[in-house]
Amino acid sequence: MAEREMLCGKCGCPLEPRRVDFEYLGHVFFADAPRCPKCGEVYLSEELVRGRVAEVEMELENK
Repeated sequence: MAEREMLCGKCGCPLEPRRVDFEYLGHVFFADAPRCPKCGEVYLSEELVRGRVAEVEMELENK
């Protein structure tokens, strides 16, 4: 079965995989995530939040 296209909830445009920069405790890191090319809204999957974002958060808080 083909994967369904994700649409922006704000403007309805198809989301495209893009590099997204995050800032936490003064440090910047990035991850690839679906992003709207028109308005810039980003879809953060549970997998990304519980994985990469949580990992970086723990590393920075332990410093």
